[in-house]
Amino acid sequence: MTDRTIRNLANLSGSASTARVLNLSRVHREHGHTEAWAEAPMFINPVLNRSLIVKHRLRRDEIDRFRLRRYVATKIILPIDAGDLRVGGRYLFIGENGFEQSMTQAFGVSSDHPDMHTLKIMDRLPGLDPFLLREQLRRNGVEPGACYFNLSEADLQAMFAFVGAEISPLVDLCMDAESDLAADNPVSVLTGKILSNSAGDDLSALGMTLRLKPEEYEEGIFCWKGFLYYKWVLRDVIGDVGGVVEAVRRCKPLGRPTSQQHVELGRAREAVKNRILATCETTAGMLRVYDDAFRGLTEDGQPTGFRDFLRDAPHLFARLGERLGAVQHIVSFWKYRMGPDKPLPTAEELIDLLADFEISLTGRDEDVGGLALAA
Repeated sequence: MTDRTIRNLANLSGSASTARVLNLSRVHREHGHTEAWAEAPMFINPVLNRSLIVKHRLRRDEIDRFRLRRYVATKIILPIDAGDLRVGGRYLFIGENGFEQSMTQAFGVSSDHPDMHTLKIMDRLPGLDPFLLREQLRRNGVEPGACYFNLSEADLQAMFAFVGAEISPLVDLCMDAESDLAADNPVSVLTGKILSNSAGDDLSALGMTLRLKPEEYEEGIFCWKGFLYYKWVLRDVIGDVGGVVEAVRRCKPLGRPTSQQHVELGRAREAVKNRILATCETTAGMLRVYDDAFRGLTEDGQPTGFRDFLRDAPHLFARLGERLGAVQHIVSFWKYRMGPDKPLPTAEELIDLLADFEISLTGRDEDVGGLALAA
């Protein structure tokens, strides 16, 4: 029988921070001896600060755990043995019925505890991409040490260069004789403002031009940053998707599958392929909404479309993050599970894996199917 607990917990130890998983157990293992880990923790509570935080596509029997209908939730997993995740763990969902009472019982964390504030910030994000998680936490006054984010200097520089190229048409609109953009490298200055924690203040003139309320503009600027980040990420994901789709189609399980398993594998392969391609197209379509609005502002001198984009950005950002995060999860997990050092999956495990992929790609408009044992 396939051990879903092993697949879903032990294999999470491969990374400290991804679009779907924040592995604080691994961060503690690698950085627990450092001042950065101790002096600027992600969570004050020491047990929470060694947990796993996972964006989880709710199964049909889990949807009723919430007062309001949702399809993706943020799961807190407490490994039973942090040194061996194969043992499994206990979990609860942020915001589920009785959540605050469960947090008090499990951690001694009350509703007004700073860690509850941090958890709710995480829950509002569509994914746990380290760049966006860091920025959203900073916006809300939470600044954990750099060791809690799997961000290399090379990635940050690449993101900076990408954003600079993307927003260069905006420079002329923002420059005037008094502006600090009138510098040797105005694109770099504007890029720094957009990617900084104070972008909302630094670019407030743009918000007034677009006639947006301060709260609309501040949230829109963050989501604009998210769109730029996802656009950058999508370039790499698209490059990997074709190979994963082909690998899913060609992968043969260990041993000889039964006739029923053979039929199910064929159905699951086709379903996963179609859902991956459809999700990528939907994601690209959402990014085109931004591209069209930005082009209207910078090339046509029509700010209305970009104003509407910033107003709608929080909703679009959430949908975009969920969809792109699901594709990122499939690409990264498939490459991990099918690595050259890994054994071939059995037919049952392969069917189970493809079913998990299929569910994770289910759209928000489609129905899917104390602490509990993690599964």
